[in-house]
Amino acid sequence: MRKDHRLSRALHVLIHMDKIRDPVTSEDIALMINTNAVVVRRLFQGLKQAGIIHSEKGHGGGWTLQKSLSSITLLQVFHAIGSTELFSIGWATEHEKCPIEDAVNNEIFDTLEEARCMITNRFSEITLDKLVPEVFKHS
Repeated sequence: MRKDHRLSRALHVLIHMDKIRDPVTSEDIALMINTNAVVVRRLFQGLKQAGIIHSEKGHGGGWTLQKSLSSITLLQVFHAIGSTELFSIGWATEHEKCPIEDAVNNEIFDTLEEARCMITNRFSEITLDKLVPEVFKHS
């Protein structure tokens, strides 16, 4: 099963952008996260719509942060990049009249929903400035 690295990549880049402060091109960001510029632009579409970043075209243009790291939460980034699923666990639906399958599915659903709530609540409490390693805080 493939893992979705968009949240990790977006957080990584946003924190670097805060430290760089100058506009950063999609090509430079792509090198930073070992991908291509098209992937960066696709990743940044939602962040731009959410008002987290801004882009300028032309010479000297690029991506810049619109908000301070202390005002951006993990949950805002999670939603802005279009993430919807935290888990890839699913349930079987081949035997819709089977009470055992129904009980199993209900328990899986309830447990995942409880975990999803815990994670999204925690994501809403964490701002990006809290992710900056100590070594970078004074630079």
